[in-house]
Order: sequence, then C-alpha cells, then structure tokens
Amino acid sequence: MKFQKNFKLYILGLFLCFNFLIWYGVLAEERKELIVAFLDVGQGDAIFIEAPSGKQVLIDGGQNRQFISKLSEVMPFYDRSIDMVVLTHPDEDHVGGLPSVLENYTVDFVLEPGVNSDNATYIKFEDLIKEKGIEKVLARQGMSICLDNLPGTKSLSDCGVLLEVLFPNQDASEFDTNLASVVLKLTNGDNSFLFTGDSPKSIEKYLVDVLGDNLDVDVLKLGHHGSKTSNSDLFLGFTSPEYAIASVGLNNSYGHPHKEVLDLLEKFGVNLLRTDEEGTIIFKSDGVSDLKVGSL
Repeated sequence: MKFQKNFKLYILGLFLCFNFLIWYGVLAEERKELIVAFLDVGQGDAIFIEAPSGKQVLIDGGQNRQFISKLSEVMPFYDRSIDMVVLTHPDEDHVGGLPSVLENYTVDFVLEPGVNSDNATYIKFEDLIKEKGIEKVLARQGMSICLDNLPGTKSLSDCGVLLEVLFPNQDASEFDTNLASVVLKLTNGDNSFLFTGDSPKSIEKYLVDVLGDNLDVDVLKLGHHGSKTSNSDLFLGFTSPEYAIASVGLNNSYGHPHKEVLDLLEKFGVNLLRTDEEGTIIFKSDGVSDLKVGSL
C-alpha cells in the first residue's frame, strides 16, 4: 500500500512538472512579441509591459492594493519580480497600489519624476524603496532604456524595444504633480506607444514644439484619463494614433473621458478603447505587422 501511495505521488509530481514545462513553453513562445497591457483598475492608471526578452516594466499602480489582482492576470503565477517600476506622478490613482508591488515583488529599480508630495501612500512607497535598497532614478528627457538583453545589442541604435523619457526636462520637485508627469515613448520596430500620465495641455504643447512629428505613434494613452484639461487638438494631430486608451472607472464622477475629447477623437478618426467598457486592454506587437489587440 505504501509503495502504491508513493508511486501515485511520484506520477502526480511528474504530471505537475510536465504541466509546468508546457505552460512555461507557451509563455516563452508568447514572449516573441512585445506585450502592453492597460489594466482595468477603475479610475486610475496601471500599464504592464513585457518585452520579447522577458524584461518587464510597470507604469503606475492604480488606486489601491486591489490592483495586484489585475496584475496577476497578466503575469505568470510563479513570476515574483519586475525589472522596473515607473511612477508617473504621486497622485493616489497612480501610486495607490505601488507599495503593495514593492512588498510582494522583487523590483530592480524605480523611475519617477522627483516631484514633492505629502501623499501618505507616496511617502510609504518612498520608505519601501529605501528599506529594500531599490535603486531610484529621476526621469529626465533624453534618457533611453533598452528592454533587450540580446547578444550583439551594443548600442541604442541596435535596440529592438526602446523606452524613452520625453518629460520632465528639468528638476520637477516644485512642479504641480500633474505637470511633473513622466511621459514615455515605447518603440518596437514599426510599432509605438505614448504614455502621458496626467500631463496637461501646456506640456503637450511643449512636446509638440520640441519633438513635432517624432510624437507620431500607434497607441496613445490619453492624458489624465481623457480629461479636457489634456488631449488637445494640436497634440492629437501630431501624435496621430490609431488607438487611444482611456483608463477610467465605470460611471466615474469626473465624467471621463470628456465629451470634448471624444469629439476630437472622432474628428481624427481615432479608435477609442476604454477600460470601463473593455476591461484590461492588451496589445501584442512583433514590430513589423499591425498591432494585435484583445481584452480580458
């Protein structure tokens, strides 16, 4: 009887190992594509990026620790590390779940604007960065991060998946928090994404003045959840996205996305995807073909 019991446990162990290897292989196959997931976190922002190399970036963390359950939907259960966490700015609907990320995942480094804030959640986030010895980098225009780890990638010009900081362009410590938002451009071959945090129209105009046609992207994360204080006619014209993402809560009290922005998107023929309607929105990019888009 003991032999039979041990034999059954042995077979069960082999089955579990075999099952794990199959799923690991499936996930590895998927990593041939860049994955960008706009998580359904209600009235807040959280964006998960995984490059074909396996490098992972998390931009913002929603309103609270409940966002962790959404993150677990796009990360394998056994994966307890994230290469980089980006905090665009320390408002609650962006920093809310990030302390829980630092408590539950190993994080290599944090990128943030360096704006002063007395938000208690942000202070806890900063304390955890120090406590865990995580490297912190202040985002500045001109910084570029290659998400490849491929042999032969010797310079940024060889980089397959490139993350660029477009703003802030200076010390942002005394800025209004929205004004200080980190703006990032992600490029994978012919596919590109723009993440704007809660940047207002004044920053959009600055970016147009400095970058012009280089702002042209396939996917735009609408500024400030689709508020009319962002997403100007000028900015939408220069970014010229095929898709715009509104990360918003269902029946939110702010009325996001605002009608003025919806009208502009219609004017420019932009496809709007909303997390309150679609759930988590996932793009897959091979850098050559048209983007594949789905939802959870």
